[in-house]
Amino acid sequence: MAMPPPSLKGRALRLLSNREHSRAELEAKLKPYEEEPGTLARALDELQAKDFISEQRVIESVLNRRAGKLGVARIRQELQGKGLEPQAVNAALATLKSTELERAREVWRKKFGEPASSPPEAARHMRFLATRGFSGDVIRRVVTGNSDD
Repeated sequence: MAMPPPSLKGRALRLLSNREHSRAELEAKLKPYEEEPGTLARALDELQAKDFISEQRVIESVLNRRAGKLGVARIRQELQGKGLEPQAVNAALATLKSTELERAREVWRKKFGEPASSPPEAARHMRFLATRGFSGDVIRRVVTGNSDD
């Protein structure tokens, strides 16, 4: 005998068991399964009331996973893409800005290990760090070896 398809809440819990999702992400993923208008919102309200959906946990999860590899700009983009409150995103990123130079140096060291030997190679190093979302000032300081923290 065939099992009935999972409920909206069941689908949401399955998604949340893999990783933290923002409410906006869950709405986007579950909208196609909503049969009756308003049922998705009620299911998500219930999960939020029981603290299964937490913006703060989503932010912390992204920071823990991505801060070692990415700069503030890329992490901001990722958090905004999750539909999180701008104030919460800005507050979380304020703490990351203080470690940006140190994190950029570590990412650069893992990838290149030694200073660029030519201007074209230095440009390649800079592009690499730029695609990771590090700021121009931080990139310049890392690639030129300038350590005026």
